[in-house]
Amino acid sequence: MRIAVPAETAAAETRVALVPRSIAQLVAAGATVDVQAGAGAAAGYSDAAYGEAGAGLATDRNRLLGDADLVTVVQRPAPADLKQLKPGVVLVGLLDPGGDPQPLRLLTEQRATAFRLEAMPRISRAQDMDVLSSMATLAGYKAALLGADRLPRLFPLLMTAAGTITPARVLVLGAGVAGLQAIATCKRLGAVVEAYDVRPAVRDQVESLGARFVEVGIESEEQQDAGGYAKELTEDAQRREQEVIGEHVRESDLVITTAFVPNKKAPVLITKAMVDGMRHGSVVVDLAAPAGGNCEYTRPDEDVDVNGVTVLGPTNLPATVPGQASQLYSHNVTRFIMQILKDGEIRLDFDDVVVAQTCMTHDGKAMGEQMSALLAGAAA
Repeated sequence: MRIAVPAETAAAETRVALVPRSIAQLVAAGATVDVQAGAGAAAGYSDAAYGEAGAGLATDRNRLLGDADLVTVVQRPAPADLKQLKPGVVLVGLLDPGGDPQPLRLLTEQRATAFRLEAMPRISRAQDMDVLSSMATLAGYKAALLGADRLPRLFPLLMTAAGTITPARVLVLGAGVAGLQAIATCKRLGAVVEAYDVRPAVRDQVESLGARFVEVGIESEEQQDAGGYAKELTEDAQRREQEVIGEHVRESDLVITTAFVPNKKAPVLITKAMVDGMRHGSVVVDLAAPAGGNCEYTRPDEDVDVNGVTVLGPTNLPATVPGQASQLYSHNVTRFIMQILKDGEIRLDFDDVVVAQTCMTHDGKAMGEQMSALLAGAAA
């Protein structure tokens, strides 16, 4: 079994799919691992460290991709790279095509077995393979620091001889992994924090971190799917939600939004009118920017100034802490590979929910309703 780790080519992507510690584990399990020279440099992992862990170093990217039985990446490779993969290869990474059928078509033509780790089921057995949770933890932490840095005031309460400085007010919308980490970080920095989520089950977690849970009146267990993600709201529920949230947005110095609905455009939680009503100097950090944004003013990876209110739409905050992000991602990927690597060979059990739910293409076919519909729609 030959595993390849190519360098990432996406703009501003500093992470690497496997770190040296994981290489050693895979080599001990019977795999041969080749890493493209320089692949880990931006994350602080030298070629020498990979060599010491037992990896081979490759300088020819096309040959690296073409010889591999399994290729692991952070972000989906470019079409030119997908065409280099040999028939029957296994591809593992964050591969969601985002509505673009071309990667699916190329992968089916290569008869590749592709696993998109962002579709990992939220079950106890898969916690150590949950890439989204690992990266969301880092994103939530960095969102709080980004907001604190851009806010033209201090977070904590300060009582000085020159007067008292009141604490900043922070509102976190969405109390998943990223939201909870943002709450915890803002509290540690001394802000007064409020948080909102349509799922009432997270209220205890929010309050355990010292934040106040905002009640809208639409929270119910029915707003959560089987995987623990929030469901899309009805129009009436969205209207009620925005009415209440709008009041809290206007009183906040910093708003951090983290609300995603799987496989759908991110819900709009902050309208243009809400932003227009915020105080001069206030900041919005929208972590849902990759999915269209929770704020109507959000533009991915841009700073938008709205009459003195700053709206930030970062799309890859984990890449701003590449060493630790790569460490966590590598652990998740390695645990997944170990699930399908038996006696040095790939063995797939499609009765296993971890394999079935993450598989995107296999044996020349798109897998699952979403991928099948995307490919069929492109062919129509």
